[in-house]
Amino acid sequence: MTFQEIILYLQKYWIKMGCIIIQPVDIQVGAATSHPMTCLNAISDQSIAIAYTQPSRRPTDGRYSKSKNRLQHYYQFQVVIKPAPFDIQEIYLRSLDMLGIDLKNNDIRFVEDNWENETLGASGVGWEIWLNGMEITQFTYFQKVCGIPCDKIVVELTYGLERISMHIQNVENVFDLVWANSKFGKVKYGDIFYRNEIEQSEYNFQHSDINFLLESFKNHQKQSISLLDQDKGLPIPSYEHLLKSIHYFNILDARNVFSVNERQMYISKIYNLIKKIAKIYLNSKK
Repeated sequence: MTFQEIILYLQKYWIKMGCIIIQPVDIQVGAATSHPMTCLNAISDQSIAIAYTQPSRRPTDGRYSKSKNRLQHYYQFQVVIKPAPFDIQEIYLRSLDMLGIDLKNNDIRFVEDNWENETLGASGVGWEIWLNGMEITQFTYFQKVCGIPCDKIVVELTYGLERISMHIQNVENVFDLVWANSKFGKVKYGDIFYRNEIEQSEYNFQHSDINFLLESFKNHQKQSISLLDQDKGLPIPSYEHLLKSIHYFNILDARNVFSVNERQMYISKIYNLIKKIAKIYLNSKK
């Protein structure tokens, strides 16, 4: 089963489970949770059942293509359902079975892991799901998002597509994964992303302009705040600019620009703004 087919199979499975397939947010994000359909809808009273593939970037995880399983750009398959089905664990395990993962002859464990994302003001209880000692999914019941408690039980499943694919294809190096079988032959993960990982690592750690990044963070924060100061407020565009500021913060973090106190100060700026966005968003839904 190719990487491309794994995504298609997961999409078909979760459609059968009643989810709609949406598209990834078209902004650099560090995790699928940042998608506005997840982050903002988690705190509303609206019921949702969505699934999507999200490219995610974590600049500090870049390894210049020298690591077999660590990347600064990778893919997550996200499922968010509210209210959460009572049998969601069984539904999840059936999705692994559907992918051809033998549930009886592999060591699958739910390892308690209470999750937190400081910049999104989000936290929850749940598990890391391990497959033969390797984490393949984060399973979380949200308690709080954007600093606001969730009224309904929201469940989030975040599949690590590269790691699941490495197990299914029985490869030890992520760049050896078969992405797809094209009319011209096999296309491997490395054919698409090997050079990208090298160049993006060089950018993130060496060549990104620190002054530009600091100004970009400041400008997107400023724009985000100003969009909330309109007559009724524009929380969705404001949230998008917040996401852009978070991306610049993440690159600055990779450059080791911040002291411990400075880093916490920047996180507080992001947290306070996202909480304000969320409150205006909720008020606009009433």
